Amino acid sequence: MDNVFVRTHLGLPDLDVAEWTLTVEGLVERPLRLDLAALLALPAEQLTAVHECFGSPFRPDVPTRAVTNVQWTGLRLATLLDRARPLPTARHVVLEGADTGSFGDEDDLSYVKDLPLETAHRQVFLAHGMNGEPLRAPHGRPLRAVVPRMFGTNSVKWLTRIVLTDERPRHMFTTTYYTRTLPGDDTPRPVREVDVNSKILSPVPDAELAPGTVTFRGRTWSTTEVVGLDLSVDGGPWEPAVLDTLGSEPTWQGFSLRRTLARGAHTVCSRARDARGRVQPPPGARNSVHEVAFTVR
Repeated sequence: MDNVFVRTHLGLPDLDVAEWTLTVEGLVERPLRLDLAALLALPAEQLTAVHECFGSPFRPDVPTRAVTNVQWTGLRLATLLDRARPLPTARHVVLEGADTGSFGDEDDLSYVKDLPLETAHRQVFLAHGMNGEPLRAPHGRPLRAVVPRMFGTNSVKWLTRIVLTDERPRHMFTTTYYTRTLPGDDTPRPVREVDVNSKILSPVPDAELAPGTVTFRGRTWSTTEVVGLDLSVDGGPWEPAVLDTLGSEPTWQGFSLRRTLARGAHTVCSRARDARGRVQPPPGARNSVHEVAFTVR
C-alpha cells in the first residue's frame, strides 16, 4: 500500500472516524444514515481493479500514467441504493467527500462527483479496505467510492454523502473541470471512462542493461479487454508482444517481449489496442504511446 500513489484536490480532511457517518439522501423513499460499524457489519466483497489518475485538469492532454492495480474490500453501492429505494424522478447519484478547501479561483468547496443512477447502481463499489488492510487516511479512510473502468477522479475519497437528484450538479469538479472533447466529437463530456493505455515497466527509463537478451515487460489497460499490444524498438516495425488474457475482473493486463540488442542507446515504445477498436495515439495525447530510453552496456 505504501507504493500506491495519492492524489488530492482539497487536502487531507481531519476526520474523527468514531463520529463519521455516511448518508444516502435526496430523491429516495428511505433516507439512510450509517456509521462505520454498521457498514462493516454488512457482508463484505472484494474487487480487484486497475486505478488510474487522469492527471491535472489544467493540462488534460499531458500523460501521467499514474496507475496501479488494487484489491478493494467493501460492498456494492447497489446494496445501499436498494435499501434507500430511489424515487422514479431520480436520475443522478452525487458523491461528496469530507475534504473541503479552495481550488482554482473558488473557495469553500467540497469534492463532488456525479454519475447517472443506472451507472452508479451497476458499477460503484464502496471500499473500506485496500490490499488486505483497512483503508488508510490518505486513500480515503474510513470509506471511499471506487468506480472501476473510470478515472480515479470519479472515485471520491472520505465519502460522507450520497445524494440522488434529478439533474447533474453544476460544480467545479463536475462541469467546470474534468470535462473534455474527444476526437470526432463536438460536445464536451465528463471525464469518466479510462482510455486505452499501456506502460513499460522494464526496463525503467535510463536503465543500463547487460548485453544479451532483453525482456521488455509492462502493463496495459482499458475499459474493456486489450486484444493487442505491440512494441517498437528503436523506431522499427511494431511487433506483437505476449499479452495476458483479461480475467473476470477489471484489472490491467501484463505483456512481455524478448529481444537481443547490441550495445548502445536504445528506445522501446508500447502501443495497445482494445476490443472496441481503440488504439493508443501518437505523441500529443494523454494516452499516447509510451516510450522508454535505455542503454545496453
